[in-house]
Amino acid sequence: MSCRFWMLFLLFGCLTNRSLSQPEAKLPPPDWFVKDPATDHVQGLSSERAYQLLLKDKSSKTVIVAVVDTGVDIDHEDLKNVIWVNEDEIPGNGVDDDKNGYVDDVHGWNFIGGKTGNVNEDTYEVTREYARLKKKFENSPLSFGEGKGVRPDEFSRYLDFKKKWEAKKAENADQYALVSRIYSNAIFSLDTLKKFLKSEEVSASQVASIQSNDPVILFAKSFMRNFFASLGEVSTEERLAELKDAYDLYKSGYELSSNPDFDPRTLVGDNYLNTSERFYGNNEVKPLPGPVGDHGTHVAGIIAADRNNNIGIKGIANNVKIMAIRAVPNGDERDKDIANAIYYAVDNGARIINLSCGKTESPQKDAVDKAVQYAFKKGVLIVHAAGNESIDNDKITHYPTPVYTNGKEAKNWINVGASSWGSGKDFIGSFSNYGKKTVDVFSPGVAIYSTVPGQGYRNHDGTSMACPAVAGVAAMLMSYFPEFSALEIKNIILESVRKFDGLRVLRPGTQTLVEFDQLSKTGGIVNAYDAVQMALKKMETKKTGKR
Repeated sequence: MSCRFWMLFLLFGCLTNRSLSQPEAKLPPPDWFVKDPATDHVQGLSSERAYQLLLKDKSSKTVIVAVVDTGVDIDHEDLKNVIWVNEDEIPGNGVDDDKNGYVDDVHGWNFIGGKTGNVNEDTYEVTREYARLKKKFENSPLSFGEGKGVRPDEFSRYLDFKKKWEAKKAENADQYALVSRIYSNAIFSLDTLKKFLKSEEVSASQVASIQSNDPVILFAKSFMRNFFASLGEVSTEERLAELKDAYDLYKSGYELSSNPDFDPRTLVGDNYLNTSERFYGNNEVKPLPGPVGDHGTHVAGIIAADRNNNIGIKGIANNVKIMAIRAVPNGDERDKDIANAIYYAVDNGARIINLSCGKTESPQKDAVDKAVQYAFKKGVLIVHAAGNESIDNDKITHYPTPVYTNGKEAKNWINVGASSWGSGKDFIGSFSNYGKKTVDVFSPGVAIYSTVPGQGYRNHDGTSMACPAVAGVAAMLMSYFPEFSALEIKNIILESVRKFDGLRVLRPGTQTLVEFDQLSKTGGIVNAYDAVQMALKKMETKKTGKR
């Protein structure tokens, strides 16, 4: 999910009256991530330069990109013209016209919905596994003698997951308490100063001019002074909306996602333990309201927001259709749903699958592995977000992963970390996961401006945003160079990265400087311009046979 931790840390400074600096607090242009460092002085993808100088007079073919996420607002002004349409399905007739097993799947499918409703909140995977084992072991007499039916390794697994669940619950409690305090103090301080100033609008200059000995007014003044200092170019309303989203997100995590007695799966109506079951869900691909409801729409806009309507923003890929597959709730996605989302995308013509999701446990990993292998056999590229926990994925596994349970690795997979717009020590998103062996490449993922439901646009941060940036570049290449396979496209992207000799950056989550090229396999960031140049040279080689 999109990472908003930097904003929370800034506002935490308001509570303690400490000054916390945010690197590069002045936001770049909204479209910085498609711009070029030489001409625009930001470390973007250089995709617009590629269009202007290399692809201007070239033809392209439509590429379908599956966005496996929280749902996509298919009616958004900047997306409605680029949404995939299943031409073999008659909308709304309640019949599976194309015989693919999914009724009225006109724009995609929803694997977390059923006949009686749709899943919005769900538990964490660690909560689900703890709940499953708890039923078996808690308050039950245990014996490990022969024929007793209880294996020591199962009981050890139960104790392990109980410990993990307790730690996660405690973490959620702390986060919820922090965010609740920030949010309540923001609302209280703003309302207090509105009454004191007798004004519906409160500005930084008004706050600075307040003279009072009242401790309540002084607290509100101090809080709002720091609040305004943290805004940069973001409006008060936007920051409060972000705070409300964060409050709702952590409230849900504390009250529902960590609750072993909460199980919304009955809404779906499937046999959850049967991972081979394919045909369940409904055709409602739009997101539900809530703190993560805008996630899939934001991802879709980065890839494919309409480049020809002269409104809003321009997506990276020019000739693309977004297949909306809803499989990610507010909580952890389930392995079975991700596997079936991959099967659905492949079987219905997607060339690229964007997975801006992730978690720390994967009890049904075999099902996902089989789906990834299926995608590989069918020539489909999978692009995945590395995660937002500031951790080394070489040491802590972030699922789903291209490494199968047998130790072999999927070749049709790109793992993406998040970079920022400058090239100094803060070049890597402070939240981004990394890994010299497990993260392939970095891509813009800080202050990414894109579509959100309700005809809106917002900035988000996260490897969830860096991932579709790479998917967009892959779609651009597939569109203009349809002769190349998914593996060839992957190799072009990774071989053409922009590198930075001697660049030292802060290791995410620390104040330790490390060599940037030690944080991923390629040691660089995605470079659409050089990727197109390389593709053109490879095409020439294919035609002439000369290297």
